[in-house]
This record gives sequence, structure tokens and C-alpha cells, in this order.
Amino acid sequence: MTRIAYFRVSSADQSIESQRAAMGGAFDRTFVDEGVSGAVLAASRPGFSDLLKYVDPGDTVCVYSVDRLGRDAIDVQTTVRDLLDKGVTVDVHGLGPIAGDAGRIILAVLAQVADMERKKIIERTQAGRATAREHLARTGKTHKGKASLGRPMGTVGSPGEGRIVDPEGVAAWRKANGSSIAQTAAHFGLSASTVKRYCQAGGAVS
Repeated sequence: MTRIAYFRVSSADQSIESQRAAMGGAFDRTFVDEGVSGAVLAASRPGFSDLLKYVDPGDTVCVYSVDRLGRDAIDVQTTVRDLLDKGVTVDVHGLGPIAGDAGRIILAVLAQVADMERKKIIERTQAGRATAREHLARTGKTHKGKASLGRPMGTVGSPGEGRIVDPEGVAAWRKANGSSIAQTAAHFGLSASTVKRYCQAGGAVS
């Protein structure tokens, strides 16, 4: 059985050595990610990716805190589950070893947290899109001053410009303003045939 330490620091004011001292004990192998943001998925970090390839059943992976194991609750849950499925114990400083049935219980809690997080993200996204759509239909711009809802469903403009235009937004703006195909095409910088296609797809009268 091998005791493996994993450290991640994203800025100069964070110290691997301070984490190592706090965790104490001797480690057989150490994997490190320095200058890697916590926003990066655990499996996508160079050091942690190497760790996943190295671990064997019976090994113990030691980390300073839960957030070292992923960028959010969803990623932490996935990472811990994958390690436990490999027969690896996860030892979190201040929390202790996560393995077996106890680990499954902790995973269940993490799953609930992850589900809450997903729902909040969906709610915020839907609310933001509803506000953006209302502003776009009324003024031709979203509440953030953009000419589309931001979905990469089509691009217009000369080479190098590539302005993203949302078909639903085009159809909504035309309907709200009672504009003709030509007026809408001129407003968004699209061809008349493109506007007509967008409006037909959205169920608007061409």
C-alpha cells in the first residue's frame, strides 16, 4: 500500500510546504499542480492526471482539503467515486479517510450538494436568458448590450469579425418591432434569405 500526497496551488501566496506540514506524515509519492486554477477539472490537471494513472488498489491519496479534488461539488463527487471504485482510499486533512461504506455515505452527501448546485445553475441560466430575450425583443440588444443571446448558432460579418447571431433572437426582434424581412436583415447585418429562414424556423410569418 502506497501513501500518495496531492498538492495544488494556484498563486504565489499559497505554499505546498505549508500544506505538507499541516498534513504531516511521510508520503511514498507526491504529485503536484502548481499555478493551476481550481476552476480546472481535477482529471484535466497534469499532476492529478498522472496520479490517476499511478494509483493502485489499496493505495491512499492524501489531500489538504476537499477542494483539491475538483473544481466544484460535481467534480469532487466524480473524482472521489472514481478513486473509491479503484479501491483507493481518499484521506482529507481534517476529515479523515474516505473508503468503503463511509465513503459511499459521504458521496451521497456530495451528490446532494452537486444536485443543488446544478439546479441553481439551471435556474440562474434560465432567468438570465429570459431577461436577455425580453430586452432583445424590445430593444434589439440584450440587457448586457449584446446583439444576440450568445448561442453560437450562426455567425455573420466580414472575415475576422464573426459576430454571433441567435436565430430565436432575430425572429423575436422582428416580431416585437413589426419589422420587414429587409429591415431585420439590415438591423442584424444578415441576408434577407437568412432572416427568412430564421423566422420560419421560429414559427414567425415571413
